[in-house]
Amino acid sequence: MTDLPTPTSADSAARWRFMRDVAVFEAKLALNNLHNFFQIPLTFGVAVLDLVVKGKEEGGRFYKLVEVGRTIDDSIDIYSVIAHRDRRLNKDLTVDAVIARLEAVVIREYEKGGTAASVKQAVDDAIEGMRATTGEHASKAAGAARAAADRLAEKLRGSGNGR
Repeated sequence: MTDLPTPTSADSAARWRFMRDVAVFEAKLALNNLHNFFQIPLTFGVAVLDLVVKGKEEGGRFYKLVEVGRTIDDSIDIYSVIAHRDRRLNKDLTVDAVIARLEAVVIREYEKGGTAASVKQAVDDAIEGMRATTGEHASKAAGAARAAADRLAEKLRGSGNGR
């Protein structure tokens, strides 16, 4: 009979901590998704209300609701299980940074009196510039997205032929 290695108490503790972290992370994801499920239509509805019914400040109810949402997100704190790890965030590629770059391009072209074609070209150039900074991983992701789109298009063509 072979002797199996006996796990040390450190191995066992690390394993149980890992299993706890997985369970907590999954529960937090589910809770956050439930929060988003309600927050999306609620914030949209309140934004429409703010456009139709004048309040003390433009968008006041919307921004108040967003503040409540942020408080809920902060309370859920999805990524607390990795708070001890280094963050690898390229600040130039956050959603806000990308939107800001594209907005700046559109505004600059508009102020220059640009046509729709020149605005489109400027936005395309900005996107290509961002793509150039993402490197090899972006091309792999783009290839996977193209392959998925091709498979979906093929399935849709197949379903359109009465199959």
